[in-house]
Amino acid sequence: MKFISARFAVATISSIGLLAANALAQDTSAAGGPSPAATYCLQSGGVVESRVPFYGTNGPPSSWLRLAGERQFCQFTSATDGSRIHILMDSLYATKPTLAVLAYDAKVPYKSGGGGNPASYYCSQLGGSDLFGGVNAAGGGWFYKPSVDQVLEACIFPDMSSIDSWGLLYHSVGIIRGIDLTTVQRFHKP
Repeated sequence: MKFISARFAVATISSIGLLAANALAQDTSAAGGPSPAATYCLQSGGVVESRVPFYGTNGPPSSWLRLAGERQFCQFTSATDGSRIHILMDSLYATKPTLAVLAYDAKVPYKSGGGGNPASYYCSQLGGSDLFGGVNAAGGGWFYKPSVDQVLEACIFPDMSSIDSWGLLYHSVGIIRGIDLTTVQRFHKP
């Protein structure tokens, strides 16, 4: 019983931030059609994915806890090697800087350490977080099925912009996954 109560408390705390993030996500315009961000994603060669947050994804799927909210990600797949990168549609479509786009563009060198998942550590090094429920073994992420990347680790920054944690880490060492986002992001440094 204590485990269930602790799990519920952690999930509740995690979902508070996600509810704020969900308020920003919109996938349709007032006319009921695709949002301008979704249209832009598709025109740029991406695929729109509506992902939902789950806590406890390191355990069996029957123990996963579905959290509130849903976010729209734009997923790009490389025709050459099949690699993928995901970015929150609002972050891709923004014409003003977002922390996710700035982190991608900056290619800040990775500082080894932290133990465990290097992409998650790199995300926190940049000032974001992809942890659901804090530093623990339960895990969590943004779920979409059917997909190769069923559970996505997305680095969320304080401005609620978000990008694939692994895509950020790979890009920091010069490896492009999916597509070079600098060619499709709407914000460009002056």
